[in-house]
Amino acid sequence: MLKVSVISPEKVLFEGDAESVVAPAFDGSVGILTGHAPMMTLLGKGELRLSEGSSERRFTVSGGFLQVVANHVRVVTESASAA
Repeated sequence: MLKVSVISPEKVLFEGDAESVVAPAFDGSVGILTGHAPMMTLLGKGELRLSEGSSERRFTVSGGFLQVVANHVRVVTESASAA
């Protein structure tokens, strides 16, 4: 299980668990599952998807970065809204 934080300048949009994360990196989509190697990437503009079982949360994000360390995914974005 991944611990996920989605943070915009205005507020924390999501703090919780997810089985997978698909994010719009600056050069294409990136998928994150449990056990992913540590990484950091710049975000582009597009849809961020957090999946847990049959439920899925979606956010529209633009700019910022994504960091993965020890099954914790931090998405810090310049602009975000629930999709």
